[in-house]
Amino acid sequence: MAISFDTLSQILPVVSGAGFPVLIRGRHGIGKSEGVYQFAKAVGMPVIERRASQMTEGDLLGLPDQNGVDVAGRKATSYNPPAWLLEACTRPVILFIDEIDRATTEVRQGFFELTDSRKIAGFTLHPDTVIIAAVNGGENASEYSVADMDPAEQDRYTTFDVAPTVEDWLGWATGADPAERVCAAFTDVRDVARANRVLKASGELRPVDEMIVDFIRQNPEHIEHTDTFEPGKVYPSRRSWVRFSDAGRSACLFDDCKANRALIAHLSAGFVGLEASIAFTDFSANYERQVSVEDIMVHGRIDRVEDFGVIEHTAMVSKITGSDFLAREMTPAELQNLANYFVRVPSEVGMTLFSAIAQGDLGPTNISEFYAITADNGVSVQEHVSEVL
Repeated sequence: MAISFDTLSQILPVVSGAGFPVLIRGRHGIGKSEGVYQFAKAVGMPVIERRASQMTEGDLLGLPDQNGVDVAGRKATSYNPPAWLLEACTRPVILFIDEIDRATTEVRQGFFELTDSRKIAGFTLHPDTVIIAAVNGGENASEYSVADMDPAEQDRYTTFDVAPTVEDWLGWATGADPAERVCAAFTDVRDVARANRVLKASGELRPVDEMIVDFIRQNPEHIEHTDTFEPGKVYPSRRSWVRFSDAGRSACLFDDCKANRALIAHLSAGFVGLEASIAFTDFSANYERQVSVEDIMVHGRIDRVEDFGVIEHTAMVSKITGSDFLAREMTPAELQNLANYFVRVPSEVGMTLFSAIAQGDLGPTNISEFYAITADNGVSVQEHVSEVL
């Protein structure tokens, strides 16, 4: 049974905390590696990543020590361990073994011992080091050039098949506060690209451009290809949308999608394939930078929705209900800003928002506080709800 990344994030601490290695299986480009790094960040541990498909026996055992050792009066060979192994043995780390099902038999045998007894070549992993492996195998193994794990090898891992939801990706893609766009500050594309990378790494820039997020939110069927793959054909994946976003940002193409329509069409086709490219190019050409959730919830920019109609308010409410604001206890300022917006939206859209606020574990807390607020125009939430009903 496949699970979402949200479920995986709850399971990983349990299994790793017990000291057992974890195997994550799933299609390419769904974010398996990103999930491992997010888990490592959450538990405050560094990641040592090894691509098993690129390793040899020497990468496991290390190199012979030129001095060797004395055994019963005779010289014998000893090995200096590779740096990654020594580090995993001396301090707690997340040892991330990627593409292990693409590794040679000899390398897999080495990791067989490491996942079974937590030691190799006489070196033992630190008690708190966590092993996580990732593969493209499992139910979709026939579509990839990978080797099946035999029952004994499989038994060394606690295995989870991951099939992330669209909401998983949207939640991650909108996870950071939006930064001011950097294009105006630079004249060289390489400078813009570097600035975007820095802002993205620091959490000041969303992982994915808001226009792409809105496109996927409205066209979830284009987030990835889930059917069989034709050889040589380009298909969309969660990873390819992120890369397309990075490329478009670096060249500031999304600042004027109408003027850059042809270039956006060619660029997107290279990343996500023809079908998704056609849909996105049409979407972007008619897209105007929309009001973000943060504009409403954090900055209180109600002035930006003054000219909205029912369709625009419906889209705005959809973005608010899909954000993480309603999933946690909101601050007084956020509740006030939300109330200022709530009393201005059409009644049917407003009640959709009101119902969404009441949902979830923290819904009762949020809705009771929200209900008692008076908006900046003098209308209380309680009065507005009564009038609508």
